[in-house]
Amino acid sequence: MERALVIGATGGIGGALAARLVGRGVAVTGLSRAEGLELGDPASIGRVMASAEGPFDLVLVATGILAPAGKGPEKSLGAIEAGAMAEVMAVNAIGPALILSQVARLLPRERRSVVAVLSARVGSIGDNRLGGWHSYRASKAALNQIVRGAAIELGRTHGHAICVALHPGTVATRFTTGYAGRHPTVPPEEAAGRLLAVIEGLGSAQSGGFFDHEGREVPW
Repeated sequence: MERALVIGATGGIGGALAARLVGRGVAVTGLSRAEGLELGDPASIGRVMASAEGPFDLVLVATGILAPAGKGPEKSLGAIEAGAMAEVMAVNAIGPALILSQVARLLPRERRSVVAVLSARVGSIGDNRLGGWHSYRASKAALNQIVRGAAIELGRTHGHAICVALHPGTVATRFTTGYAGRHPTVPPEEAAGRLLAVIEGLGSAQSGGFFDHEGREVPW
């Protein structure tokens, strides 16, 4: 039986991904705040990740915040607050980096495995034509670089491992309430199905890449 580790399993997309995998007969281990995982607390990341026992065929990191509680994404450079920006960076980039630092021991060496980290198209520097949302954009751009570096490191020790950043689209969750605007949204269950289809189609040559929910490469 295949095994999957879903980090952020109580979130909208993470929960839908976990449910889809269980429905396919995959043995799913979920990690979230319910287990004491706090992305802004390095000690909790170390403690909770140490509790996971591999090997896992799939590791999904489905975590993140748009802005600190009670705040929204900045519309201008003048709206940037150092503390708020630091919190977004801690949760969206540093936390996942610490998770990825422990992933190698959880992957099999002799067969294909996938590490997929949810990023966002707005983290693409090449695709940024509107500006704004500076902390969120910067945190996801940093996350993309971390995923790229993780893929290179994993390739040295786990020749069959694939590590990618994925853009799930605009998903109808609490995360996007009030910010979707004119963008069409999809239910978490549909987004999960699309993401898993992309993951199933990934090959080793795509490790270190950034792809959307339709499998198209997103510019850095």
